[in-house]
Amino acid sequence: MDDSTRIRLDRLAPLRGEWSLEAVFPGAPPSDLRGRVSFEWGPERALMVERWEVPIAEAPDGVAILAPAEDGEELIQHYFDSRGVTRRYATDLLDGVWTLRKLSSGFAQRFRGELSADGATIAGAWEKADEGSTAWEHDFDLIYRRLG
Repeated sequence: MDDSTRIRLDRLAPLRGEWSLEAVFPGAPPSDLRGRVSFEWGPERALMVERWEVPIAEAPDGVAILAPAEDGEELIQHYFDSRGVTRRYATDLLDGVWTLRKLSSGFAQRFRGELSADGATIAGAWEKADEGSTAWEHDFDLIYRRLG
């Protein structure tokens, strides 16, 4: 792995650890249900592994691998969930902002989350758009809170 690829991957370091996960859907009543997500380095710190569990039947559990793209130019999240859904997202964490952007065809999807100054919270939101549309609409908020 070259130095520039290592630097890009190291930008994900603030994600490392255990987090609670709260999804807030428009129009839905408040809920005390929280998921859990963990981020840990993989072998030789060449990738990051994300695992999550959500105590809501409609929300999938899953795993994702965050790693450099084959060409090393960007970081990719390879997403797999308990529904059998697989996706690929471009991802990065720059200047305290974590972004994900769906790469495959079909509906468009993106996430933007801001890491708090103390690194204890990521407050973000998912947006979606129909295929071919440039009109993004808010899907739901997602809030990560560091545990321990």
